[in-house]
Amino acid sequence: MTVMTRRSVLWGAAATGLAACGNGVGNNNATLIDARVSSTVAFMHDTYPGTRDLSERSAGRLVMPLVTEAGLGLGGAYGRGALQINGSTVDYYSVASASAGLQIGAQQYSHVLFFTTANALAEFRASPGWVAGADLEYATPEQGEVLRAETLTSLSPVIAILFAQSGLRVGATLKGSKYTRIIP
Repeated sequence: MTVMTRRSVLWGAAATGLAACGNGVGNNNATLIDARVSSTVAFMHDTYPGTRDLSERSAGRLVMPLVTEAGLGLGGAYGRGALQINGSTVDYYSVASASAGLQIGAQQYSHVLFFTTANALAEFRASPGWVAGADLEYATPEQGEVLRAETLTSLSPVIAILFAQSGLRVGATLKGSKYTRIIP
């Protein structure tokens, strides 16, 4: 039999109150993600004018404004972004990746997935979000290049654009990524 004192009840109430502070309700994360997405899309359209037409013809686009990746043999990456349909945000997503192979360094980049058909967009939204791939990449403070093959872009009408790379990274890896719907 457990005896509860007023002190244990007060400590329990205080702990519950503090735990509720981290639940994300009432924060400005969605506003921050939206601002970064808008800035990233504007930069992409200005730097790569062909993406304007692609944006207009696509059923939707998933914009990841900032993905941070690091690795030494084993690696990982994480970023948050928004799914937009007709230029309006409809959902928020995170991407988490794990990689293994010959790799060293860290980089940050932006990427956008263009869903060229309504069916591809619907399949992405209904899927569990897993993507497998392999890539060969390098990034220096001056430039970066990636040669990548992924199941998402290889098997469905989805165009992936990776740009604005910065950092110092070299690698040849096998990679798995998970896109997850989030509530920021």
